[in-house]
Amino acid sequence: MPKLKTHKTAAKRFKISGSGKIMRRSSGNNHMFFHKSGAQKRRLDQAQQLSNTELPRVKRLLALK
Repeated sequence: MPKLKTHKTAAKRFKISGSGKIMRRSSGNNHMFFHKSGAQKRRLDQAQQLSNTELPRVKRLLALK
């Protein structure tokens, strides 16, 4: 059986935390910052944990499963 190849664009978008959770970037964090509060901008700057529905698909892309 051949080796599983990593989907390179997915590898750039998702990171695996130290405890094994797959983290993603928050959406809405690219432009139009002038109407967002400071608290909202700080919250958007943090990484989000991937939802359970997306987990199997992303694991397959990252060749983890």
